[in-house]
Amino acid sequence: MIIMNRHILDDLVRKHAIAMRSVKRWIDLVESSQWQSIHDVWQCFPTADDVGNRHVVFDIKGNQYRIVAIVIFVGSIVNIRWAGTHEEYDKINDCSIL
Repeated sequence: MIIMNRHILDDLVRKHAIAMRSVKRWIDLVESSQWQSIHDVWQCFPTADDVGNRHVVFDIKGNQYRIVAIVIFVGSIVNIRWAGTHEEYDKINDCSIL
């Protein structure tokens, strides 16, 4: 898969250096995958949530952090829309990440 807007993950790591290893692992798994459906995503990330409108929420580092991405299976694109702590995620308005 091709990851777009990786700078959002870079910003997360700059703010939360402790997340670096988990973010790198997430990137490595995504880039080495060829997902055809949400079921393929769940094989790599069983706790990922399909929240509709092609948005998938990934839990990383024991659910301390979340990554929200649009997954486009045709074209193999994972477009990062937001990344932050679980607490920050709970406070955001879903419309702000579309």
